[in-house]
Amino acid sequence: MTEQARFTLTGRNPDVLSCIANLSNDEVFTPPEFAGRMLDTLAQAWAAANDGANIWADSKVTFLDPCTKSGVFLREIAKRLIAGLEAEIPDLQTRVDHILTKQVFGIAITKLTSLLARRSLYCSKHATGPHSVAKSFDDDDGNIWFERTEHSWVQGRCVFCGASEETLGRGDVAETYAYGFIHTNSIEARVADIFGGQMHFDVIIGNPPYQLSDGGQGASAVPIYNKFVDQAKALQPRFLSMVIPARWFFGGRGLDSFRRSMLEDNHIRKIVDFPDSRQCFPNVDVAGGICYFLWDRDRAGDCEVVSHSFGNTETVSTRPLLEPGCDIFIRNNEYIAILKKIVMKETGQAGVGLPAKLRFDQQVSGQKPFGLRTFFRGRAKKQNSDDLMVLQSGGRAWASRSDVKEGVALIDKWKVFTSKSSSEHAGQFDKNGMRKVLSLSGVIPPGSVVTETYVLLGSYDSEAEARNCFSYARTKFFRFLVAARASAQDLPRIAYSFVPMQDFSRPWSDRDLYEKYGLTEGEIELVESTIRPMEAGVE
Repeated sequence: MTEQARFTLTGRNPDVLSCIANLSNDEVFTPPEFAGRMLDTLAQAWAAANDGANIWADSKVTFLDPCTKSGVFLREIAKRLIAGLEAEIPDLQTRVDHILTKQVFGIAITKLTSLLARRSLYCSKHATGPHSVAKSFDDDDGNIWFERTEHSWVQGRCVFCGASEETLGRGDVAETYAYGFIHTNSIEARVADIFGGQMHFDVIIGNPPYQLSDGGQGASAVPIYNKFVDQAKALQPRFLSMVIPARWFFGGRGLDSFRRSMLEDNHIRKIVDFPDSRQCFPNVDVAGGICYFLWDRDRAGDCEVVSHSFGNTETVSTRPLLEPGCDIFIRNNEYIAILKKIVMKETGQAGVGLPAKLRFDQQVSGQKPFGLRTFFRGRAKKQNSDDLMVLQSGGRAWASRSDVKEGVALIDKWKVFTSKSSSEHAGQFDKNGMRKVLSLSGVIPPGSVVTETYVLLGSYDSEAEARNCFSYARTKFFRFLVAARASAQDLPRIAYSFVPMQDFSRPWSDRDLYEKYGLTEGEIELVESTIRPMEAGVE
């Protein structure tokens, strides 16, 4: 074996880091190829900001992965530096020692991943071990830190990450998942304590944990990736790049302030968006998709947005993260022209956001239109002449009028309903990436109600108006606009805010709508190729 081969993983097939299984959908290992793509983006930005300089040929640049799992970012950075610094530091062992002790640092998220990351970077789970490629460390951890950190419980919640004490207050034996990087009031002091002295990192890069169980029903969880981003920004690196769930674009529990700060931050110079998480992480279904971004401390301006379709077609546009009249990020570059045409037709003004009085969401009900919870179960048979038909999870049932305490004025109207959940994760789209968007939908007559499994898209005095509204909801045009606003499985009222109101004295078809809003052949093809046909549901 040559001396050079000893410090590389070339020739090993397959790469072990492309084969390991993910811990969960919340702690996803980054494939080496994807890490490489992020590092390419970083290198291009560094060159643009430094007169074409090669970041991998700079022996003073420091790197931190604050949430290392497999160590893939640290390993790939080290590999590039080993090649790039050859001219400056010809001796291979000296070069490797310099890179591993002076340039590359990591904070592991668990004890297990600290050992895995050291094995990836140092070729040994101990930095001072006999098989370690580093020869200048004084302790086994090297520059990959991990120490058990405890949550700070106040009234059953961690004040730093929001975790549930009931779920994660498990004593001294089990893993706490109290990640060291975000469990501190002063990240600068914490980093100085971890690595010694006043550390400054030129580049922070990584793939943080996505969420933690909060002790709620089912898979209820609180997002935490936003906290890693905020802490990293607080360290003021020259560049920051992280791969995170994309649902922050539109919504997400507890993400309002994070979304606002990100979309108003003109130092985010690039976002690469994948609506299907499997485009990044094979066999991992992250609702709403995945994105990575590049934040540039010293340069501000519009953002280069790279959008991937479900068929992996790529479009690139340089634009503001917030379009005029819009309060969310529009992830698909091709959608913007259609949204602008709708606004111009309805208001005569430029922009992508309709005024409230012209938006369909204003007539969509809240999540419990009749106050009946998902677990409500009516009777199997009608007992009285004035009993109400209940559309509930699993089908129809019957209930007394006295069971309904809310939405009483809507009981005797014709109603258009749809499931509040689209039931669409990435893996449930068809082979061409086409979406259905709305799940079970239809029209129900007076004397009927729904549980919170469903929402009402409208209520009307006449059957004709209800069916005309339903004809609109079934169009690909309508569902395309819902998809443009919704990030994941759940469809709250706000998901319908890009949809314009129509006159429901008449039915609507896609042809009518394409003509009304002046869509081009290319725009029509985009809608048609994105949305599947939809059949009627319960009648």
